[in-house]
Amino acid sequence: MLVGKAVARFWRAPCAKRASTAPAAAGCGWSAARGGRLFHVLGCALIAVGAAHAQGTAMTAPPARAGEPERGTAEWLMRLQQAGRSPRYAGTVVISSSTGALSSARIVRLSEGDKRIERVETLTGAPRITYRYNGTVTSFWPQSGIKRIEQHEPHSVFPNMLLPGLDTLASAFYSAAPHGHDRVAGYNADVVIFKPKDDLRYGYRIWSDQKTGMALKMQTMAADGRVLEQVAFSELTFNTPVSFAALLRAMEQSAGYRVMRSNRVESAAQAEGWTLSAPVPGFRSQSCYRYSGEAGDGVHWVFSDGLASVSLFMQPYDANVHVSEGEAASGATHTLTFRLSDPQEEWWLTAVGEVPAQTLRLFAQRIQRIQ
Repeated sequence: MLVGKAVARFWRAPCAKRASTAPAAAGCGWSAARGGRLFHVLGCALIAVGAAHAQGTAMTAPPARAGEPERGTAEWLMRLQQAGRSPRYAGTVVISSSTGALSSARIVRLSEGDKRIERVETLTGAPRITYRYNGTVTSFWPQSGIKRIEQHEPHSVFPNMLLPGLDTLASAFYSAAPHGHDRVAGYNADVVIFKPKDDLRYGYRIWSDQKTGMALKMQTMAADGRVLEQVAFSELTFNTPVSFAALLRAMEQSAGYRVMRSNRVESAAQAEGWTLSAPVPGFRSQSCYRYSGEAGDGVHWVFSDGLASVSLFMQPYDANVHVSEGEAASGATHTLTFRLSDPQEEWWLTAVGEVPAQTLRLFAQRIQRIQ
């Protein structure tokens, strides 16, 4: 769920050892504030009680309600996808990581016809307000006086759990089973567990609002049942009276800010000279961008299995910038950096995703230049 599934899965705490390797020029949210499913694009926020507390909230499944319909994996996925399009809501989201990182954010989402706008304000860490309007992401940093405008492909951002058109793919690599009922932010919820069918992805426990189907809470789980990350509404209001036009006006104002625009151009991996020697099971190419900026030029290639996502960043190797290869982890997010050589040029690759480390290693083994 690229995130960052988070948050973002909108936001996420930075991984250790990442300072010199992050391709900041990508303008894709993968930076010191890069998020998971909830935060993949929208900014940084993590709230937590740690894995022990998160596991302490796990429930044993009570009996099903009389007359309750049985849903298959595809039905659960479609319900969550459609519910994430709820026209108007506002709430506070909190995120917890097994590393102990925690943060929160205030989110407002509105729809008018086929237009959607979202506002996310971080409540912990450096102040930031991010707007997503259709394919544009606009971020304000009040302390530095910077306004950044970027174009972005769609992501599975909490509470939107599934990328459009990938329900069949996700159904092939996850199985869903009900796990009782609970209450989240004052709403009754059905609990469902998505169990992966291989070791290339994590499992998910999701609390789905009984009336709308919208995800109210989600836990990312390791194969041994440990909760790696949790994102949940602490309070939520449907049909919020916030004005669509008012959010648009706030997004468009620039007084007192220096406006920066990312240089991202939609492309194709093969056109940029990249391919995989063989597909990574379950992961489908979603988008590819060429970017440029102060931190250098590169290519950003995104894959998804419908719930989890992986980003590959390829940059020309620079010995002064790309210092150390290695792996890092923060909650459910893993990062892998390494040097790749071909007869013409040397490259620096960064792979990041809310997937197990072996999944990134498989991508690293299979990515190659087209000669």
